[in-house]
Amino acid sequence: MHWWFAARSWRWLIAFVLLALGLLVVPLPKVSEGATHHITLDAKQFEFAPGRVHVNQGDRVIITLTASDVVHGFYLDGYGLETRVEPGVSQKIEFVADKAGKFRYRCAVNCGSLHPFMIGELVVDSNTPFWRAIALVLFAVTGMLVYLWQSGKTSQEVTHGTI
Repeated sequence: MHWWFAARSWRWLIAFVLLALGLLVVPLPKVSEGATHHITLDAKQFEFAPGRVHVNQGDRVIITLTASDVVHGFYLDGYGLETRVEPGVSQKIEFVADKAGKFRYRCAVNCGSLHPFMIGELVVDSNTPFWRAIALVLFAVTGMLVYLWQSGKTSQEVTHGTI
């Protein structure tokens, strides 16, 4: 009869492993609405200042684009946003950063010989992997405790002759 208890313990272990793997597949719900970021982006030959912008997934981004020397353009890869700005005039670009990853923004108007190198980067961070890892660790600890409890229970039953 001892094999039956060992098989039962293995069933618990397999069930917890399958549920833990399920946690990796199921998307986690959003905890809160994103923040709003107001960013002033200055375009000048042949750079954007700042050259890198960090936001979180779900954040609302408002970019005020200015040109300090000649006409410049702005195109954000992955979002399809495009505009142009004249010197001394500012343009507003608003969007929600709903895609995690790194996206390049570039000048969309030929502004001189080094125009192809006028590139910046938007980094949209996602906290999903962190929360998924926390949930997986908590689930694994719970599964281990249940497994040990079940193993201890069966060994006591065998030792005390209750089987």
